[in-house]
Amino acid sequence: MVTVGEYSSLAFLLPASTFVGYAMGYLLDKAFGTHFLYLVFLLLGIAGGFVELIRRLMRDTGDDGS
Repeated sequence: MVTVGEYSSLAFLLPASTFVGYAMGYLLDKAFGTHFLYLVFLLLGIAGGFVELIRRLMRDTGDDGS
């Protein structure tokens, strides 16, 4: 049951990191009066989500990357 919980959390990882990145960029755009930071932070959120997804999958499969 614990494994099911861990893998179901992966389903929320990528959308959550994408949303957080977008929200941070949106708020910074409002604070600084710019119109591009939401894209930068959106891409950073997506990249961070994929990195964490790959890290968890590599940890679970036991592959150390060598």
